[in-house]
Amino acid sequence: MLSATCHCGTIRIDIPSLPSEVTNCNCSICRRLGGLWAYYDVGTVTVHGHPQHTDEYIQGDKTLRVVRCKTCGCTTHWEPLDPQRYKRLGVNIRNFEPEAIGNVRIRLLDGANTWESFYWEDLHGT
Repeated sequence: MLSATCHCGTIRIDIPSLPSEVTNCNCSICRRLGGLWAYYDVGTVTVHGHPQHTDEYIQGDKTLRVVRCKTCGCTTHWEPLDPQRYKRLGVNIRNFEPEAIGNVRIRLLDGANTWESFYWEDLHGT
């Protein structure tokens, strides 16, 4: 189990394991948030302080809510509105200390246009 908090510490997120990769998406909301998303099955992540200390934003197709701390404004995660139909959620891994995450593979997702994805090292040779 790995834990992180928002900037002010009001929200704590516990994830079951280190992600094997994270996603950097350029869709209209993700590029503005600047999040790096690690995906987990609904029910495997614990968010302490949610929903009493969080605000949510429900976007576009109304399938998910983006959640942030009411106090400091840090985006902590997104979750499906219908967890029976959509069985994963995204955790903003930027809330975790970099040394706790290490060198996780970064997947670049073109969520704005093609929905194709590439890996950072494939594009940049590192």
